[in-house]
Amino acid sequence: MPTLDWIGKQAVVNHHREVPYRLIHCDKELSAGDAEAGNLLVQGDNLQALRALLPYYAGKVKCIYIDPPYNTGNEGWVYNDNVNSPEIRKWLGEVVGKEAEDLSRHDKWLCMMYPRLRLLREFLREDGVIFVSIDDDENHRLRMILDEIFGVRNFVATFAWQKKQSPQNDAISVSDMHDYVVCYAKKAALSREDTSGFRANRLQRTDVQDGRFKNPDDDPRGPWFSADYTCAKSADERPNLYYSIINPNTGEEIWPSRTRVWGYSKDEHERHCRENLIYWGADGKGRPRLKKFLKNGMNGVVPSTWLTREECGDNQEARREIRAILSGTGTDFETPKPTRLILRILEIATGPNDLILDSFAGSGTTGHAVLDLNKQDGGHRRFILVEMEGNVAKDVTAERLRRVIEGYNKGGDPEKPVEGLGGGFRFCRLGTPLFDEFGDIAGEVTFPDLAAHIFFSETGVPIPERATGPLLGTHQGKAVYLLFDPASAQAPRAAAGNVLTPDKLAELPDPPEGFEGVRVVYAEGCTVSPERLKAAGVVFRQIPYQVEGAA
Repeated sequence: MPTLDWIGKQAVVNHHREVPYRLIHCDKELSAGDAEAGNLLVQGDNLQALRALLPYYAGKVKCIYIDPPYNTGNEGWVYNDNVNSPEIRKWLGEVVGKEAEDLSRHDKWLCMMYPRLRLLREFLREDGVIFVSIDDDENHRLRMILDEIFGVRNFVATFAWQKKQSPQNDAISVSDMHDYVVCYAKKAALSREDTSGFRANRLQRTDVQDGRFKNPDDDPRGPWFSADYTCAKSADERPNLYYSIINPNTGEEIWPSRTRVWGYSKDEHERHCRENLIYWGADGKGRPRLKKFLKNGMNGVVPSTWLTREECGDNQEARREIRAILSGTGTDFETPKPTRLILRILEIATGPNDLILDSFAGSGTTGHAVLDLNKQDGGHRRFILVEMEGNVAKDVTAERLRRVIEGYNKGGDPEKPVEGLGGGFRFCRLGTPLFDEFGDIAGEVTFPDLAAHIFFSETGVPIPERATGPLLGTHQGKAVYLLFDPASAQAPRAAAGNVLTPDKLAELPDPPEGFEGVRVVYAEGCTVSPERLKAAGVVFRQIPYQVEGAA
């Protein structure tokens, strides 16, 4: 498969594994609504935030939507759009080294995006899907790295979103009227019958779509429309679908094209005839078409790649929306997406109990859309948002979410109250790394913090529940244990109690009944002989040296 190369690629291909795990601390003052709703807004660099969240949410996210910098070279974006912000420059210097001095803005953008996309893939469920907004500047390069990370076979579609109502008269040459939303699955469905991978939801029909259904022949089954009777297969591929059909009104023998045969077998066609499902045109002399009844199609319509402004909003709507919500705060956001666009994505990709992730949260449109859709259909979707800019996260993202949760006056006008959507979120910040510069466990780390990290490092899946005891959980033939007392960890090693001794080995709680596998015990030291460990079915791993991310 062709791949894309750029200056700095070798430095970032595996960088997502080198990012240190950090603690996450919640701020009650900036949180809003129901703290137990399961929604998070994390302020901090999204690469570090994703690494910090991974032990808790790997393999659990159904839908990711991100709106990263478009890399147009425009300096006016909140996420410095030419990837030249101090944070990104510092990161590139540390990760890429001297080579970073020679990077073009496209090299820098690719270096920034690649490790983030690698981490994002790890969050997805097997039937999960990612949507990425982009424009012409980086669309082709984005597709290439998504092909590499997700696999060519897992490309789903490129949606075209109509972002403007009319052309810009001041355009240098041609006025761009649309952006792209590129979609890849963790594992795409390979056929209509394949239920193991991502399958898009059907969408509710609009009044315009319902208007296509008529009943010119007064069929007692109600309104219908006629569909093409052929399919995109050749006679060589499907010889059983290449046969003649007799028009009962004229006696004419009708054959399909050899390059586009009938869509139904002879037996199916005969059933269609018996059930009066064939339409021969207004004069009865046409080619066969199949009746599709409104009452049989209530499961909705297949999503289209064309996202019109009438159905999904445009840039102007997005600007009006954010100003109406944040009126009176003295803050603004230049490049929001309309809530209706994200609602359409959520309708295509999520169910009522799914988890949604947006690591370029910006003004918080994704969180707003999740709350809105839950209100509409009674669902319990949850969101995780990450926003790098501290002032944006606090004054725009969090404030917008708080207002749509609790209710607000549209445009600051008390005569235009907007009812709250309910729900809530926790506002979080990134804390210190789990391990200090020497690879030792940081003094602020608690038992649940380390337990979550160790269970994920050992099994590759999130810990099943918050750990309070030495048995953290089981997964695929492993029972994972942790002996760790933060107070003892800070004491001299001779006084430390975080050691697997014969007595502690005997006191380890038993795995669940029926468990057959090894017991993996993490501790600072071990005084049990290798022979006894083997006899007890125990594998010992030393903290911190045998813990991923400590070095």
